[in-house]
Amino acid sequence: MNNVRIADLYDLSHTAAKDYLSRFTYPWEALKGISSFIIELGRTLSPDEYDNPSENVWVHKTAKVFPTAYLGAPCIIGAGTEVRHGAFVRGSALVGENCVVGNSVELKNVILFDNVQTPHYNYVGDSILGYKSHMGAGSITSNVKSDKTNVVIKSDDEQLETGIKKIGAMLGDFVEVGCNSVLNPGTVIGRNSNIYPTSCVRGVIPADSIYKTGGVVVHKS
Repeated sequence: MNNVRIADLYDLSHTAAKDYLSRFTYPWEALKGISSFIIELGRTLSPDEYDNPSENVWVHKTAKVFPTAYLGAPCIIGAGTEVRHGAFVRGSALVGENCVVGNSVELKNVILFDNVQTPHYNYVGDSILGYKSHMGAGSITSNVKSDKTNVVIKSDDEQLETGIKKIGAMLGDFVEVGCNSVLNPGTVIGRNSNIYPTSCVRGVIPADSIYKTGGVVVHKS
């Protein structure tokens, strides 16, 4: 299937998971091993650069973690990142440099590339968010189908069986998701695409597209 490979979606120079993600063809293949990878990477981090406030939790000394935020293991918080009041990092979260994890945001089993913003009331689970992608206030990833069957990645003319029950959304670099949108299980959004506010998105959205009200997809001119 075109447009859903790691090489199609991401510039790997903008994540500490570059070598890890390079092992896979499709991004959702990396979800199962995120926890182990974070522990492996964390043990290589310099104590001169990273604090280790609890077991398998590493926070860059330039990051700002507000006192009411919760950091569950394993996780890594990159340089210059803000984890704001009431954020709930459940664990298995690799958060890149200069990111924002905002109030009431919940992260679980995710990779956030550098400069990703999840600033207000977002749930991001079993997902990978590319460089400079942005989740509008209240937008969430839904990571389990209602019938609990395996997630299938669907485009207009093709389907790809994943064999995985929990997959949220794969956002390419520079994706903008509008406020209060729901990204259904297995949603893949190509680079430089925009999602209108209050959208209910499923399937593969091509790069350089605008997803409009009612599910209309147009190519950016």
